[in-house]
Amino acid sequence: MTKIFSIANQKGGVGKTTTAVNLACGLARRGISVLLVDLDSQANATSALGLPKTEGGSLYGVLTGDASAKEKIIPTGTPNLDIIPSEVDMAAVESELLQRENYLSQLKNVLAPIRKSGKYGAIILDCPPALGMLSMNSLAAADHLLITLQCEYLAMEGLSQILNVVDQIREAKVNPGLTIGGIVMTMFDVRTNLSRQVVAEISKAFPQLVFKSMIPRSIRLGEAPSHGKSIFEYDPNGSGALAYDSLSKEVIRRFELKKQ
Repeated sequence: MTKIFSIANQKGGVGKTTTAVNLACGLARRGISVLLVDLDSQANATSALGLPKTEGGSLYGVLTGDASAKEKIIPTGTPNLDIIPSEVDMAAVESELLQRENYLSQLKNVLAPIRKSGKYGAIILDCPPALGMLSMNSLAAADHLLITLQCEYLAMEGLSQILNVVDQIREAKVNPGLTIGGIVMTMFDVRTNLSRQVVAEISKAFPQLVFKSMIPRSIRLGEAPSHGKSIFEYDPNGSGALAYDSLSKEVIRRFELKKQ
């Protein structure tokens, strides 16, 4: 059964897209068939895989009723990994969704045929860095929310905000089955007390949720997208690739993902 993961955070710069792209690649490398859906009008996940921002290539037309999501799927060049890319027109979707009936369920509805096909073991939704209509739609469509959390003092404050939104989604019966699938600690620097303290605090508060795989603060992880490559292609033996491979294995085990 296809499982849908939303990777969301209302803050930018916390490793959300880096995690979406490299987790998708990591799962694909381990034999899981993955569809990555880029919902951000900046199209960072699209360009991070070396793909162009093509006019008409995003979900915009699908969410406004002019096409099907299946038509927008393209291969990435990485075995087992496809993508629905994004481009600038996705910025207009936020306001247009509000004008539609059941506006929070639009993404869930357009992804339903893909999910039903059983082609993918996992669908990963990379959200914009804000809790707007697209992010809310991703939470309504997902089985599990994966939260990327930077190792900084304000991490807990940001976490509480997104947990409140999840509660609202459940209570409004928009997606009562949505779970907090896990917390990915990013930009971890083992040399600093701050990183260790933040991880300890979050782990104490949510002992079952924090993934053991810590994503390091890494120049290579920051450089890879500008070359249109995942960390596995750009620096396959580096700390970033090792961390995302470890995270991929944890995700496969935790959610019992199966090779297609």
